[in-house]
Amino acid sequence: MANIIRETNFETLGTPRKGKVRDIYDFDGTLLIVATDRLSAFDVVLPTGIEDKGKVLTRLSLFWFRQVKDIIANHIIETDVDNYPDRLKQYAGSLRDRSMLVKRAKVLPVECVVRGYLAGSGWAEYQKSGTVCGIGLPEGLKESSRLEAPIFTPSTKAEEGHDLNISYEEAVDIIGEEYARKLRDSSIAIYERARDIAEKRGIIVADTKFEFGLIDGDVVLIDEVLTPDSSRFWSIKDYAPGKSQDSYDKQIVRDYLNTLDWGKTYPGPELPPGIAKKTSERYKEIYTILTGEKI
Repeated sequence: MANIIRETNFETLGTPRKGKVRDIYDFDGTLLIVATDRLSAFDVVLPTGIEDKGKVLTRLSLFWFRQVKDIIANHIIETDVDNYPDRLKQYAGSLRDRSMLVKRAKVLPVECVVRGYLAGSGWAEYQKSGTVCGIGLPEGLKESSRLEAPIFTPSTKAEEGHDLNISYEEAVDIIGEEYARKLRDSSIAIYERARDIAEKRGIIVADTKFEFGLIDGDVVLIDEVLTPDSSRFWSIKDYAPGKSQDSYDKQIVRDYLNTLDWGKTYPGPELPPGIAKKTSERYKEIYTILTGEKI
C-alpha cells in the first residue's frame, strides 16, 4: 500500500529518535515529531504498517489540542507543512498531515491516566480488591460501569514492557506536590471536556492517557491527545455494562494475534491484508465521527 510510512529517513536532518510510533528529529532548537504508520501490539512493533494511522493520530491530536487550549497550553509551534521552514519543504510529501513542529519540553515522568469507566486493568483490579490503582470504589459495579466521577490513576514509564501503575502519593514523590496537583486537575478537566464533546457525537471516552512537560517552568500538554492509541472509545449506541465493549482501536489486531502461536516477543508476525485494512478503516472511522472530517 503506497500510502504507508513505517519509518522516515530525512538525511539532511540527521538520525531521528524512534518511539513505537513516532520519529523525532532535533531541528534548529525545536523538535519535528512525525507520526508513522507503525503499530504496536503487546509492546511489540509489528512489521505491517496501518495505512494513514499516523495521519489519524496527528490530526485527531490537533483537534483535541484546539478543544482544550483554554484549559492548558501545549507545545505546538506549527502543523501546516506549507508554513514549515524551507529546509523541510523537500520532505513535504512525507510530513503532510502527520507531523508537528513543537517546542522542546522537559517531559514530566508521570503518565496521566483518567478513567471514567471500569475497564481493562482497572476492572481486573476491582474484581480482586474493590479498588482501581488503590482508589476504593463502590461495591457492585460491573465491567464497563460508568464511575460516579472520573478518577486520576497515574503510571510511570517502564524501560521495557507495560507502564507501571502508581498512586497519586507516589506521583507526588516523583515530581512534587505542585506539579502532581496540576497534572491531576488538568487531566481530569481535559477528560471531562472531551467526554462531553464526544458524547454529543455518540462516543464514550472510557479512559485516556496524557503526557505533560515543562517549558520555561510552565506545565504544558505534549505528545498525542485522545487518540485511539491513547484512549478507549466506545459507541454509545452499542454500550451495555456487564461485559467488555467493542473499541475503536487496534483490538482487531489483538484479537487476530491471540489466534496465533506467537510468544508476543520480537519479531512480530505480519498482518494479513484484510486485518490491516479493517484496522485502518477503524482508525479513520473514529476520526470522522469525532471531528466530522475525513482523512
